[in-house]
Amino acid sequence: MTEIIPNPANTTCRDAMNRVFTWNFEEGEVYLIDKPLDWTSFDVVNLIRAVIKKYHQIRKLKVGHAGTLDPLATGLLILCTGRMTKQIDNFQAQEKVYTGTMLLGQTTPTFDLESEPNQFFPTDGISAEALDEARKRFIGDIMQRPPKFSAIKIQGKRAFDYARSDEELELKERLVHIDDFQIDTTNFPKVDFMVKCSKGTYIRSLVNDFGQALGNGACLISLRRTKIGDFDVKNAWDLMELKQKIIETAPEITENNVETS
Repeated sequence: MTEIIPNPANTTCRDAMNRVFTWNFEEGEVYLIDKPLDWTSFDVVNLIRAVIKKYHQIRKLKVGHAGTLDPLATGLLILCTGRMTKQIDNFQAQEKVYTGTMLLGQTTPTFDLESEPNQFFPTDGISAEALDEARKRFIGDIMQRPPKFSAIKIQGKRAFDYARSDEELELKERLVHIDDFQIDTTNFPKVDFMVKCSKGTYIRSLVNDFGQALGNGACLISLRRTKIGDFDVKNAWDLMELKQKIIETAPEITENNVETS
């Protein structure tokens, strides 16, 4: 894998908010962003692209992200501009770490809280031993089927478009790797977890499959991506702070083009 050399003109850490920034968006910048709840990954891309183009007077600019986060997920999103978009595949290939919470005893069509529950199960018979045995089954190389409500493309069309129009769709299983999967049942039937996994792993599917392995059901109720390779969300920008810093560092700032939100 190509070694990723950080751009010295770019700062991804909030601790450096007051330093003088010299950015070259066309040559390429890499930003670590803490994606807010209810934002799509493309919402983040579109906002940053629009702000750069407007305030830095760049007519055309490539901006992309290195791995989708669902709207109900928060956490680390790597955003690249200009020539650094060529490195997106390298970022996407790196191992990822997630923390989150699942709820046992129910399922939903989307495997998370974007849809209403469609099945309920009793949870009082689930033992600690059964939970641990189920957890162990999902460590290592596993075959996983992506959710029907996902952005994966099938014959040029997103899977969620098929699902929303009630079209029949059979998504193929694919090989993914789970390096580590830890659970905390302190708040049972809510189960907190940590997952360290390969590219292409759907945490919603992992949660759904975990419920099935128990002879029960489970849905994802919260998710946060904390790491991508060596990149940590602790060093990520708050989205609105990054937006404001991009505006403030634009040439010829005037009172009329500075935003505070």
